[in-house]
Amino acid sequence: MKKILGLLLLTLTLTASAQDKEDKGKAKAPKEPKPAKVVVPKEEKPKPDYSKLDLSKRASDHLMLQFGVTGWSKPDNITIKGFNRTFNGYFLFDFPFKSNPRYSVAVGPGIGTDNMYLDKMAVDLNDRNGVQFTRDTITKYKKNKFATAYLEAPLELRYATKPDNMNSGWKLAIGVKIGTLLDSKVKSKIDLDATGTGGYFAKEKDKRFLNTTRVAFTARAGLGNFSFFGSYQVSAVFKEGLGPVLRPWTIGVTLSGL
Repeated sequence: MKKILGLLLLTLTLTASAQDKEDKGKAKAPKEPKPAKVVVPKEEKPKPDYSKLDLSKRASDHLMLQFGVTGWSKPDNITIKGFNRTFNGYFLFDFPFKSNPRYSVAVGPGIGTDNMYLDKMAVDLNDRNGVQFTRDTITKYKKNKFATAYLEAPLELRYATKPDNMNSGWKLAIGVKIGTLLDSKVKSKIDLDATGTGGYFAKEKDKRFLNTTRVAFTARAGLGNFSFFGSYQVSAVFKEGLGPVLRPWTIGVTLSGL
């Protein structure tokens, strides 16, 4: 019996010792190294070589025609109605930047006209004290407009996504235009006046009380030959103290090419 117990105890001791060595062997087993991260260098995009760009057949938007809706920044007692409109026509010379022809500067002459239709207003351009706008509810006007025309010189800083083909791609422009007054008039078609007479036209021309120079900021954005434009005149229409403070603004469409 003692021999059997001794053998059993020896067997258990040898088994525990073997298990302990096995556990230690597992604990000391080296860990597998983590795979190293592969860093792929970024490829630098080649810079465009504008020196090889053919601009010989480039349409430079020399001709620019604009048609828009016009309003006034004005006193509340002056009322207008209908489709007040602007028409501008310019012939511009375009000068691309040699370092980057997507940018260019354009300048040239042109004509700018505004037609404002008055609502129950009488305008006297010949009053010696200055231009007078008065409320007129007696005269029946079929048409009554105040019109101006300027010789202008727009200056634009332009950007085009396709400088070698200005007839396609996106185009942006900001600038300023300076003009000198050519004409100012009030033209009316009267159905019935205070004396009971009607069916006649009346025209009054005088520009002595208008500022001879106007300055306006401009902006354009469009695709191909069509774009939208906006302008705001920072100079007043009339000389200080000789008429109401009016500053025209315009939004419209531009057709450009050539």
